[in-house]
Amino acid sequence: MYYVYMLICRDGTLYTGITVDLERRMAEHNGSKLGAKYTGARRPVRLAYSEKFKNRSDASKEEARVKKLSREEKLKIIRSADKK
Repeated sequence: MYYVYMLICRDGTLYTGITVDLERRMAEHNGSKLGAKYTGARRPVRLAYSEKFKNRSDASKEEARVKKLSREEKLKIIRSADKK
C-alpha cells in the first residue's frame, strides 16, 4: 500500500508527501535527518490527512494533484476527512 499524506507544520504551513509506511515517515519528519528539508525547520509536524492507494502510480498522481491545490482546497480535504 502507498499513502498520500498531508502534514500541518508548527508554523501552520502544509506539507504533502507519499510513503509506504506512515509511522516511519512521521518519525522521520519529526526527529530524523531523513525527513524532508522543508519539515525539518518546521517541527513538530502532525498528520492531518492520509489516503491509501494500491499502487505507486495512483498515489503519485494523487500527490501531484493535491500539491497543485490552493491552501484552502487542501484544508477542505483535511476538514472533510475529520468528519469521517
